[in-house]
Amino acid sequence: MARQSDSNRAATRWTVRIIPFFIVGTFGVGTYAVVGRLLVEYLYQEERQTDLVAALLVLYFLFFLLTVSAYARTLLTTQLDPGLVPLIHDRGADEKQHRKDRAGRGRDAEANVWVPPDQNPDSPGLEAFYSKEVFVCEADGRPKWCSECRQWKPDRAHHSSELDRCVRKMDHLCPWVGGIVAETSFNFFFQFTLYTACLCFICIATAAYSLQMQNQQGRGLDGWVIVVIVLAAVFGFFTFAMTLTSARFIFTNITNIDMLRKTQVFFLAVRIPLNSPPSDKFPSIVYPLQPYQAWEAPGQGQTQPNGGAGGHGSARDQQAARRCAILRTEPRENPWDLGYWGNWKSVMGNNVVEWLLPIKHSPCCNHESMEGDYQFGPLVAELKKRYGIAEAVTDVRGEMEMHNTGISGT
Repeated sequence: MARQSDSNRAATRWTVRIIPFFIVGTFGVGTYAVVGRLLVEYLYQEERQTDLVAALLVLYFLFFLLTVSAYARTLLTTQLDPGLVPLIHDRGADEKQHRKDRAGRGRDAEANVWVPPDQNPDSPGLEAFYSKEVFVCEADGRPKWCSECRQWKPDRAHHSSELDRCVRKMDHLCPWVGGIVAETSFNFFFQFTLYTACLCFICIATAAYSLQMQNQQGRGLDGWVIVVIVLAAVFGFFTFAMTLTSARFIFTNITNIDMLRKTQVFFLAVRIPLNSPPSDKFPSIVYPLQPYQAWEAPGQGQTQPNGGAGGHGSARDQQAARRCAILRTEPRENPWDLGYWGNWKSVMGNNVVEWLLPIKHSPCCNHESMEGDYQFGPLVAELKKRYGIAEAVTDVRGEMEMHNTGISGT
């Protein structure tokens, strides 16, 4: 018997597949009603208002093309490139083994299995985190773990139950665009809602003017006028509200997921010099990890034997060792807040063409920076001051990428 969650997930998938066809049909009906019946047949052929009709046609098709292109870009992106976090191992084989083990113990083999974080110090994917200057971690200094994907979860990633995968900077499941709106599609989604609201305003203005003209002439109600006003008002109100909400998320660099966790706090692993003395203000952790005592608690005077400074790791591990301070934010503090202008450019792009046309993905989709998966705002520097971490202190020999732990700092 299929699990209820699987049935709900299948129903959701079919819903998001069907609704885009409804949207396309609505565009078709709206275009026929506004352009064919109101502008051409009534205002042009009957009323001979050539200048007005020409102006409205230009505005209508301008925003119609922008709306359709933004919608198509959003739809294709949610289907082909939703921002999934790559899997680093065969999850299917692990699931089969877990279900086999559960069935052997007399438990529900179809139930979700919670998989604890990988305790292997050479856990696949772990180096991708501590090679950054800053990354989001748990209170013990390890990255966040996704039990469903069975791997470490990148900054700002959220596990989608609909896709059964982690998605980078996931915002919400939107049936109107056929999938998950996330970092790869949020700028296109904003453009779609903005242009749809503008298009609906043009439709309402055209229908309202036609209705006024018909009332002055003593004609009966035109059904197409009513259809245009109702459809445009419903879609216009909805998309205008979504535009305002999306704009707020862009300017504050948050997502719907963040809004649901307003009081959340973050633990940030911030790289500090390897020869930094222990502090009573924050714990620290040294990577690469060893199978025992992988972190320092505040106030401890000795470095834990974890393969970093003075540990028993290999020579290569000692050369590549990195120390990270584990800093805690306060509730509602956003480490990725770059200011209104910086937040806007990180999502919408760096020039007017990118702001207006659905051409390129957001700059925040580039995760090649060694600072972090996403650009951090001034909060990181503020946290360093708050916890008494000097900004300009260098590592042993002044090197930041490789370290010789046999030489004392100067």
